[in-house]
Amino acid sequence: MASLKELLGAIRYPNKEKIDLITKAYHFAEKAHAGQKRYSGEPYFTHVAETAMILAELGMGRRTISAGLLHDVIEDAKISPEELTKHFGKEIVFLVEGVTKLGTIRYKGEERHVESLRKFFVAMSHDIRVIIIKLADRLHNMRTLEYIPEEKQRRIAMETMEIYIPLAYRLGIRKLKREMEDLAFKYIDPQRFEELKKAIKESAPEKEKKLEKFRKFLLKMVEKENMSEVESDMRVKSIYSVHRKIIQKHRDIDKIYDMHALRMQVKNAADCYKMLGIIHGIWRPLPGRIKDYIAFPKPNGYQSLHTTVFTGDGDILEVQIRTHDMHRNAEYGFAAHISYKEWDTGIQDPHYTWFKQFFSGRAKKHPAPVAVDKERMKHIPQWITELVDVQSYINIPTEFMENLRSDFFEHRMFIFDPKGEVIDLPIGSSIIDYAYAMDAKSGNKLFSARVHDKIASLNTILKNGDIVNIITQPNAKPTKKWLEYCRTANAKKHIRDALTKQEKKANIKRQNS
Repeated sequence: MASLKELLGAIRYPNKEKIDLITKAYHFAEKAHAGQKRYSGEPYFTHVAETAMILAELGMGRRTISAGLLHDVIEDAKISPEELTKHFGKEIVFLVEGVTKLGTIRYKGEERHVESLRKFFVAMSHDIRVIIIKLADRLHNMRTLEYIPEEKQRRIAMETMEIYIPLAYRLGIRKLKREMEDLAFKYIDPQRFEELKKAIKESAPEKEKKLEKFRKFLLKMVEKENMSEVESDMRVKSIYSVHRKIIQKHRDIDKIYDMHALRMQVKNAADCYKMLGIIHGIWRPLPGRIKDYIAFPKPNGYQSLHTTVFTGDGDILEVQIRTHDMHRNAEYGFAAHISYKEWDTGIQDPHYTWFKQFFSGRAKKHPAPVAVDKERMKHIPQWITELVDVQSYINIPTEFMENLRSDFFEHRMFIFDPKGEVIDLPIGSSIIDYAYAMDAKSGNKLFSARVHDKIASLNTILKNGDIVNIITQPNAKPTKKWLEYCRTANAKKHIRDALTKQEKKANIKRQNS
């Protein structure tokens, strides 16, 4: 169990306010849960202390960590919201109540748990910290799943794989995602888990020896270039990630070249490309295996350079290059920005202030448009704006789940306009999806399009890296056929809205004729 000393030692930028509030919450929760036990036989307080420790490791602020300590006192210790408000204020109670409401989610098959998923998105639209606390809570529960009755283990693991892991991925919190994936996979397919675990363990000593030799030589070359603030470490791919890649690529485990990778952290983006040049100047890269996620970040914000090279001794290794900030963002995602920067110290990050503004505006009973600085609006990830907008109008559970998986949790691709602006879309999207992703006006007035400067039909399925030029006309309008040509819920919503308006106009015209 995380002691108070260990918890306080894990918080970032400690000050008297943080220490006092977290200490108070720690002792309050310890007293509230006194005498309660978990399935493991440990004191129940162990769970909330460990949840708070995960939040501290994510860099969350004092109120979020305190809410993590207190997140079960209303439901399990029968502390009233009024009493909790008296001791900790409305903001922390709001977070605790948000987590408590999410506590009823159960995986019961596709149709029956749709409403539970909707609760997640409502909670997310009110305050993203609720979701992060719930993710930390779930991670610790997964760490102790062995003590849960066997009949519940698979259900909880499936629930984690279906709901919590996709959310962690889309929020960019890889630190939580990776561990939860392996923990869930262990109970969903225990035989395959053990097979891969054994294979990875057997190959590890040789791989790590070669990687260490490569790392030492690279650092000597970097030193000659007078690059400062360079750090390196080795990354082993998670068991579930290896399993998924074997299935996706139809490969044997010994053909997964990035199972072990070298990560290089440098001072700035310019040094990332300099490091790439040093590596390619010594080792030959594999064609098609150089990926620039700095110029073109992944939809969840991940940035890094990836290259896979022949080492010269018959081996193939992957190297990932990023700045120190990019590394922190890769591990902690939105948690790295919405924690102490927004709520706890008043530090304003211009790229992420939109997140608080955007969601706080939807915390009201009747959502209203939020006046957000246009410059900051440019940094809102498209999937978040679409998720908040679209999820409210889909009432058919199967359609909701299909759109959720395809639009927000599946793999994405980057499409460019002629000026080089990027729009990310789910794989399988058409020109119509792209037009509506730009804006509703472009979609509704879509007449034709050029892909790589060649005229293409509107039902053309786009590929990653396509350059698309949308051509609009004032008299153009959507048809019912378009619904068959598009994939995203966002496009379907706008097409249906436009068709409804067309039908109303036609009815009025008929009545007046």
